[in-house]
Amino acid sequence: MIIPFVTRNPTEKEIERFRLILSTYQDGSGMLKREDQTLPGWRDFERLIAAAFNGQSQKSKWIYDVIIVDPDDDTIRFGLSCKMRGTLREVERKNRVTIELSNASGELWDAIKNEGITQENYHESPDVVGKVLIETVERWHTDVSLGSGGSVDSSRSSFVVLQWEERTGRYQLFQYPIDLPDPASLSWDVQGRRLIGSDLNGVLFEWYGLSGGQLKYYPLVENASWGSPVFQLESLPENYEYGLVRKAEIYFPELWSRLK
Repeated sequence: MIIPFVTRNPTEKEIERFRLILSTYQDGSGMLKREDQTLPGWRDFERLIAAAFNGQSQKSKWIYDVIIVDPDDDTIRFGLSCKMRGTLREVERKNRVTIELSNASGELWDAIKNEGITQENYHESPDVVGKVLIETVERWHTDVSLGSGGSVDSSRSSFVVLQWEERTGRYQLFQYPIDLPDPASLSWDVQGRRLIGSDLNGVLFEWYGLSGGQLKYYPLVENASWGSPVFQLESLPENYEYGLVRKAEIYFPELWSRLK
């Protein structure tokens, strides 16, 4: 079997399958509440990637959200780190995708403090802090990789990113390598309460170490391994009963019929 996101790009039919399943979350089952309907949220996205592409959703907060087993060797697994952000307009305006790498503030600060740097003086060594941040995230991937005795082939694992825009209801999928840019190739600076790592084209990393702890990554669109066309959710059929009650009736027809 040739595995999408691992050994090849998803096909048009696979993306259409993904879009239609994603659309079902408008029936009241989606995480995001929008007036009289719901929309898919980040947890829905993770589960959908697993369901649509024959993966295994990870229920615990692991480094990878979905694992795909190698059909030729079930001891080898490929990891997908699934990220969803409502920043499609930023993609179109800045030509950069938004990936939140981590909000594990405590773990990142522990790694920084091992270098003798504290919250009080970290602004004096932005290059060192930036290097520690990127190396820490990459170590999380390395620790579960085949080379470290784990079962995940990190060389063929990736970020799968869904960007969307609420006002127009547009969505777009991107895929990026799990390996991050060399922090030594970037320019690091502290601006206000955030650490910024910039490439020649602009801001590539942001870390809000003193407010929330989010480490964000903004790779260029053209550096994606793959990207889908922009698409919209399919509207639910009119004059059709759906939602939780209808779902219970479909799943348990015999038991439900006894209630009538």
